[in-house]
Amino acid sequence: MPRRRLAALAAAVVVVAAGLAVRALLPGAVAKYAGDLLYTVLVYALVVVAAPRARPFVVAAVALGVSWLVEFAQLTGVPAELSAHSTPARLVLGTTFNAPDLFWYAVGAAAGYAVHSIRGKYLGPPDSRDAG
Repeated sequence: MPRRRLAALAAAVVVVAAGLAVRALLPGAVAKYAGDLLYTVLVYALVVVAAPRARPFVVAAVALGVSWLVEFAQLTGVPAELSAHSTPARLVLGTTFNAPDLFWYAVGAAAGYAVHSIRGKYLGPPDSRDAG
């Protein structure tokens, strides 16, 4: 597996572990908004797994767009209905729209961008193995 994909996959695993730890160890609102931030960081990592040569700004924009799309979809009631029948759907789609979540998703996208930009300098340019 190409090094960028492997690094992004490892980051995704770390982010999931961090999210579980946050939910278990931190109080209500802190855990909720940290979880929102981490949700977007996870989406960011998964976008890098799918497109390892993408520029950090593009990855951040896609991760933020996906996160906002999921949040705005909560206005329809469809995620709440799916979540009533499936724990994975509840974890991925949520249930109710909460406007402050939009801010924390942006913070998560910015954090992913920052780490990716800094980490990219140490990984060097993508090689041919990262193409597909």
